[in-house]
Amino acid sequence: MSVERLRGLLEQAFPGSELSVADRTGGGDHFQVAVTSDRFRGLSLLDQHRLVYDALAEPLADGTIHELRIRTKGE
Repeated sequence: MSVERLRGLLEQAFPGSELSVADRTGGGDHFQVAVTSDRFRGLSLLDQHRLVYDALAEPLADGTIHELRIRTKGE
C-alpha cells in the first residue's frame, strides 16, 4: 500500500484535518499515522483510535496493513 492511498483514505474520513503518514519500513505494510481532528474532541483515546481503524478498515481487513501505529489529537 502506498502512503498516498493511506493518506487519501484518512483525508476522506477526516477532511480538513492535519495528517501525517509514514511508511516505517519501506515495505508498504508498516505505517505510522498521526491525525489531529476536531472529530476527536471529547472522545477517549480508544474511541479516537477506533475512528482511525474504521477509516482504514479495508486495508486492515485484507492484510495490506500489517502494523499500524496511531497518534491522535483533538483540535
